[in-house]
Amino acid sequence: MREKLRSLVADLVRGGVPLEMARREFERIYIEEVLASHAGNQSAAARELGIHRNTLSRKLEPGATTAPAAYRRSTIAS
Repeated sequence: MREKLRSLVADLVRGGVPLEMARREFERIYIEEVLASHAGNQSAAARELGIHRNTLSRKLEPGATTAPAAYRRSTIAS
């Protein structure tokens, strides 16, 4: 896993991706994956992430820089 991550980071650096943008994208995708692994259960996902459920909810709010795209689409549609 470490080598895959190192390779990805090297590609991002060569591509000129700023650290903050890479960090936001990583967090967004990581949250999407954890939420999916818990079938959208935010309490279970927050426990796995080691953050408070309210913090996760705030990150998922529409317009939040880390809100997963699938979540934003589902909240806009409802």
